[in-house]
Amino acid sequence: MTAQLVITNIKLATASDPNKPYGEIAPAAIAVAKGKIIWIGAAEDAPSAHTLIDGKDGWLTPGLIDCHTHLIFGGNRANEFEWRQQGISYTEISNRGGGIMSTVQATRLATDKDLLQSAQKRLDALMAEGVTSLEIKSGYGLSLEQELRMLRLARQLENQNPVKIATTLLAAHALPPEFTSKDFYIDHIVNAILPAAVAENLVDAVDVFCEGVGFSVAQCERVFKAATALGLRVKGHVEQLSNLHGSALVAKYQGLSVDHIEYLSDQDIALLKAANTVAVLLPAAYFFLKETQQPPIHALRKAGVAMAVATDCNPGTAPQASLLTAMNQACVLFGLTPEESFYGVTRHAASALNLSNKGQLAVGFDADLLLWDIESPAELSYGINLVKPIKRWVAGELQA
Repeated sequence: MTAQLVITNIKLATASDPNKPYGEIAPAAIAVAKGKIIWIGAAEDAPSAHTLIDGKDGWLTPGLIDCHTHLIFGGNRANEFEWRQQGISYTEISNRGGGIMSTVQATRLATDKDLLQSAQKRLDALMAEGVTSLEIKSGYGLSLEQELRMLRLARQLENQNPVKIATTLLAAHALPPEFTSKDFYIDHIVNAILPAAVAENLVDAVDVFCEGVGFSVAQCERVFKAATALGLRVKGHVEQLSNLHGSALVAKYQGLSVDHIEYLSDQDIALLKAANTVAVLLPAAYFFLKETQQPPIHALRKAGVAMAVATDCNPGTAPQASLLTAMNQACVLFGLTPEESFYGVTRHAASALNLSNKGQLAVGFDADLLLWDIESPAELSYGINLVKPIKRWVAGELQA
C-alpha cells in the first residue's frame, strides 16, 4: 500500500477515543490517500508515501468545525454598538432603524460581489485558525428571492475555498417588513421558500428562531413539519432569552442541534439525550450581550448530552470570527474544560452539522488535518490569538 501522504513524529488528538484525554495517540504517524485517512499507527509501521512530512513532535488534530455562523450579511452594526455603550435603549435603537432589520435592509441592498467580499474576509479569519468546515445560515434576506440568494452565495463560497460549507435555511428568523402577520410569513416559508430551496439543492438543514421576539413553538413546528416532509434535518435557536420549550420541539423532530440554550430546562435535557441532539454553546453572544443566565452545563454534562462550541458570527450579537476565542470563552464563561471545548469544535460540531466523516482522526474519515506547534491541546482553549496551525490539509491537500 502506498499513501499519498504520511505524517510522522507527531502526537494525535484524535477526538475518537473518549477513554483517553483528547483521544491521544503518541508517538504516532498517519497516512492519507484519496482525501481519506487510511492508516494510523507507529512510525516504523507506516506505509510508503509519495510525500513524507516530519511533524517535529507537534500535535495533529482534526480540522476545526464552526457549526453555527451567520457569515453572509451586508453592512455592520458598529454604530448600534456605540449607541448601546452610550446608554441608548434598545427601543430607541430600533426607532433609529437599528436591530436585525437594519442588517436585512443592508443585505438586500448589497450586491452579490459585496456580500461575497465581506464574507470572504470573515471566512479567511476562520480558516487561518484552522476551520475546515462550517455552517452558514441564511436569515437576512427574509424573502424568496433574497433567502435563495444567500444560500447560493454560501454554495459559491464553498466552491471558491478549500472548506466544507453546510447551508442552513433560517427564513424563520424575523418578520420581514412586507408581512404584517407572522402566520402569513410562515405560510410563505412553508409553501414557497422551502420548496424552492430544496428544488435548487441549496439547503442542508432548516433552522428557526423560537422566541417571544421570534416565532412561537406552533409556528416553528409548521416549519419543521414541512422541512422533514422534504427530507431535511432541523435545528433551532432556542431558549436564548426565555424558556418556550423549543428544545423539546427540536428533540421531537430528532433535530441535529439546539443552539444558545441559556434557559434550557432539566426536563428538556433528557429529551435531547434521547434524540441524540447536540447542545451548541454560543459564548460570544453571551459575552457581547453581557448576559447573566448561563446554559446548564453541569446538567448537560451529567446527562451525557454532546456539547458543541461555535462562534455565532453575526453583525448584531456576536461580531466574532474566531473559533479559538469561542473555545476560550466557553471555558472561562461557561466552565467547560479545554478537552470539552476541543470536542465541541471537532467531533460534536460535526454531529451538529450531520458531517459523519469529519471531526475525528480515524481510518475512513476525511483527511482534514491541522498540525500545531504546541505542547498540549489545552493551548487551543488557553490563550487568545497565541496559536495558529502551522500546516493545514483539507481532504489530504496541503493549503497555503
